[in-house]
Amino acid sequence: MGSTTSDSTDGHRNRPLWPRMWRTLTTTGGTPHTTTNRNGQLEAVPDGRIPLWRAHNGLRVLTLIYAFVWFLVMLPHYREPALGSVIMASMVGWTAFTIWRYSKPSGRTKRLVLLDQFVTTALFGLCYFVLTEQQLEQGLPTVVTMWHASMVTAAAVRCGMPGGVTSGAAAAAANLAMRGYIDSNMWMDTALHLVIGLLLGLASETAKHSTRRLARALRAEAATAERERLARDIHDSVLQVLARVRRRGGELGGEAAELATMAGEQETALRALVSTGPAERGETSTDLATRLRALEGTGINVSVPATEVTLPAETVTALVSVAGEALQNVAEHAGTEAQAWILLEDLGPEIVLSVRDDGPGIPEGRLEEAAAAGRMGVAQSIRGRVESLGGTVTLDTSVGEGTEWEIHLTRTDSGDRTVHSGGLARGNY
Repeated sequence: MGSTTSDSTDGHRNRPLWPRMWRTLTTTGGTPHTTTNRNGQLEAVPDGRIPLWRAHNGLRVLTLIYAFVWFLVMLPHYREPALGSVIMASMVGWTAFTIWRYSKPSGRTKRLVLLDQFVTTALFGLCYFVLTEQQLEQGLPTVVTMWHASMVTAAAVRCGMPGGVTSGAAAAAANLAMRGYIDSNMWMDTALHLVIGLLLGLASETAKHSTRRLARALRAEAATAERERLARDIHDSVLQVLARVRRRGGELGGEAAELATMAGEQETALRALVSTGPAERGETSTDLATRLRALEGTGINVSVPATEVTLPAETVTALVSVAGEALQNVAEHAGTEAQAWILLEDLGPEIVLSVRDDGPGIPEGRLEEAAAAGRMGVAQSIRGRVESLGGTVTLDTSVGEGTEWEIHLTRTDSGDRTVHSGGLARGNY
């Protein structure tokens, strides 16, 4: 066993080095975007730059054909026809190799693109020894000719605008150095190299960002589907038990009422857990509608817009807490049979959140008496939270008519919060 291991190790060490170096040079340098489908399986998100790679490969073939036609025309007039033939053969081989590698995600590495720059530039530089002085001065095509620009497209697709512009500048500089003069045609070639690198690099970056957004959207969709499945299972078991404990404990009173309150809190927390989407890394905004839907339960009806109502995360947390406090007040003072309604309206620059119940209402002067006695009730708590957001809250209540809290929060187009300046109804708390 020992000798076998030693022989295997020695055999690996004695293998030629260049095949391993070549494999290292052409292996992938990144991880593809993946997402999880509804069955919990990982799926790769197609790279949005695939059409650009196909366009690059097509451009390289077309420019090779163009160069080959010019090669046949100019071959009898070259200073070094043999070297020109070697360059053309190298172009054919390199084109075939790069098309094969660039057609696979594992081959689109920065190292291979960098090698592409060196090979293309080297072949272009060798053309200086093929053409005569007169051919160079007359501006006749080199052996490489338009095929030279394919290195710019490769760099732009793989590395975006920085890579495309850098490669374009390098190609233009090599052309100027070979010709040794500047005229209108040289300026045009320089501009074309730079513009190709800039525009194709911009398209590549846009496609790359779109792929990332698509991956996030697919992950969110899969997570939502999984949460909905869990919500159905939990609703048929745990949530119904907690709702029953909360309702029955409130009817019995005493220590059972305390258990009912705890059960209600856990019911709300569990609903929020299965209804709230996962936060993306670095996320600073949250959908208020989704968070409010988590509060829906027995005797609590929630109505929100069909689209997302995105606000800063801390604002959403505060508004959900406000709604939770109002619902807790309903449970404590309106009885277990009371119904409560939560309504969220997105009016564009303004968000309106209403919490209403059909309980006995708050008698006239009750809140003022509590404030005079130094008791900070739910009204003061809700008002403090809303004022900290720069909004206003209106309380509309009377005996036998229930209670309605209405919170106004104005937001600008830039997302800044400003104070709502509308008039306040009776009971500005």
